[in-house]
Amino acid sequence: MRNTMGKHSHSKRAGQSPQQNRRKFIKGSVKAGAGVALASGMFKSLGATAYAAEATFDVVVIGSGAAGMTAGLTAAKRGLQVLVIEKASKFGGSTARSGAGIWIRNNEVNQAAGVEDSLAQAEEYLAQVVGADVPLPKQHAFLTQGPAMISFLIKNTPLRFRWMEGYSDYYPDLPGGKAQGASIEPQMFNGKVLGPDLKYLAPPYIPMPPGVTIYSADYKWLCLAKVSLNGAKKAAKAVSRYVQSKLKGEVPLTMGQALAGGLRAGLQAARVPLWLGTPFLDVTLDNAGNVNGVIVCKDGVNTRVTAKRGVIIAAGGFEHNLEMRRKYQQAPIGTDWTVGAASNTGDGIIAGQRAGAAVELMEDAWWGPCIPLLPNQPYFCLSERSMPGSILVNGEGRRFVNESSPYHDVVNAMYRQPIVDSDLSVWLIVDQNYRDRYLFKDVLPGLPLPHAWYENGAVKKAATLSALAEELNIPVGNLEATVATFNDYAESGEDRDFGRGNNAYDRYYADPSVKPNPSLGALSKAPFYAFRIQPGDLGTKGGLKTNERSRVLRGDGTVIRGLYAAGNSSSPVMGHSYAGNGSTLGPAMTFGFIAANDIADSM
Repeated sequence: MRNTMGKHSHSKRAGQSPQQNRRKFIKGSVKAGAGVALASGMFKSLGATAYAAEATFDVVVIGSGAAGMTAGLTAAKRGLQVLVIEKASKFGGSTARSGAGIWIRNNEVNQAAGVEDSLAQAEEYLAQVVGADVPLPKQHAFLTQGPAMISFLIKNTPLRFRWMEGYSDYYPDLPGGKAQGASIEPQMFNGKVLGPDLKYLAPPYIPMPPGVTIYSADYKWLCLAKVSLNGAKKAAKAVSRYVQSKLKGEVPLTMGQALAGGLRAGLQAARVPLWLGTPFLDVTLDNAGNVNGVIVCKDGVNTRVTAKRGVIIAAGGFEHNLEMRRKYQQAPIGTDWTVGAASNTGDGIIAGQRAGAAVELMEDAWWGPCIPLLPNQPYFCLSERSMPGSILVNGEGRRFVNESSPYHDVVNAMYRQPIVDSDLSVWLIVDQNYRDRYLFKDVLPGLPLPHAWYENGAVKKAATLSALAEELNIPVGNLEATVATFNDYAESGEDRDFGRGNNAYDRYYADPSVKPNPSLGALSKAPFYAFRIQPGDLGTKGGLKTNERSRVLRGDGTVIRGLYAAGNSSSPVMGHSYAGNGSTLGPAMTFGFIAANDIADSM
């Protein structure tokens, strides 16, 4: 790395000097996106036009999630000097919080597991899922480079992966869809490999229960451990796995912890520096409008870092930026309904827009129904709404969706329901038989739900359906009729309203011991429970418009030279849809890989 001193170069904007323009950029970034760092007192000298000792690298990557670390490692292995910058005090972002499913079709992990697949099948399936929202060259780039990215990580990191057998694609009945699934997840990773850096790994969304080591693919069976022999076996295996690892002196990590940890280990081995607690303020431009560096706040001082070859923005979405959410997305919306990392406030998107970038699909997110169990702690409702003995009802007491649908489809259906006093008034209704059989979040079957959930208004309980309806302020007759009809469907095994249980994805989180339809079960045993459902998300989906080479584009389709984007800072290859488990991480990592290789190939 070469250190220099001096001022950065700017592009002039009409009616403003370069100095005025930069002050506006930095102040605007702080106001709109960097509030997390500002609140902690990390910013100083906000109006400065000269910066601290400057650093020079070939490539600067903004963000240390899966997209950013994959991009940084790829660039380093291509012989480039790389710096990764992270706003938060810990690395991993939303990746570290995730289940770490990765949707990459036709990769070497699945091939070794005997999964039959082909590029043609994957292209046919993805084209139908995303429709006309995403250009075919971008789809093709993802599907062809994704397998290469996985092979690259296996070669250059301690990461190893496993097929998530049985975790169906989200639309398995479409041509090319995989009913047995195509997603993979990391094998268990020994956190001790990270050495002192382990303490800087961002925590998971839900902490691992003491004494177990769980894979994402295990979760389904753990929810069924009381009623399924296979579930009991999986639970025992999770304990055994933990004990064996501990006896070896390891720190066993799975899911997002394993993925983020393994990528960080790859960066360590490649000697790629990672600056933590370093908010990104803006990109710098030369007189031709090309991106040639970034402004960051390092150790409380605004610092310019030159990027000789390119800047890759992988700073996540804008789920925690209320101003942006209100501007781009439909009401009701909030920043407390997301499970995305708190540092995701749209900084990268804002900077790209100031550099002239277009944005796409900003109205969308990686939606999923969430339950506000505790203040500012939403719970992403995944398996709970698919178990037999549960229904979703709107404020009129009527079902409105196949409860077992992919989570983004459920939220889209929620937004089509009546809004009363800025509230969608959607509830998950279950009975005591459901509670006696299935895990709910981390509450074991049959055990009482935490009192705090009731205090927060997330859960209601009543001895009869009519009393529950009155508690929810929904028409008693409607709820009783809805449950009666659903119970008839459960007995016959056919949901004649929404087709619940008709495909492999519907049945993935179901109970195979329930006949004739594992996704349908009657609500008949008192008391009855209602869980408040809000339109949550894993993160926002829209971002800087990019092409198949991850290059950021202006509104007229021209390339902003030197600027790349990946992950939730960029427009999604999934369009308005969601192909399968890992449709966030798979493309994020792939387009980070593509961006770094494009920079290296352009040398």
